[in-house]
Amino acid sequence: MARNFNIKLYKSAENLNIHLNGDFDGSSAYELINAIRDNLASTKQIKIDTSNLGIVYSFGKEVFMHNFPTVSGSRTRIEFGGKNATRFKSEQNESLKLMCS
Repeated sequence: MARNFNIKLYKSAENLNIHLNGDFDGSSAYELINAIRDNLASTKQIKIDTSNLGIVYSFGKEVFMHNFPTVSGSRTRIEFGGKNATRFKSEQNESLKLMCS
């Protein structure tokens, strides 16, 4: 994991807000996938804030895109927001809602 990367989770009754901070690499992608997967059963909506990401490495994005389908079959709505939200969009995960600000 990038040395400066961390995830902050804020959970309410049926919602989860995930704030990503630092640089996003392959290990960071797995940490995000695991955070999403761990909360799918108990969450109706997950919002991921990318505003505080620094560098989004191509490899990190590819690891995330490759592993996202393993969680996308859920009924949980997943939204990306913040200045880096569009970097997480691809043809593979068109089901993601992007809230770009």
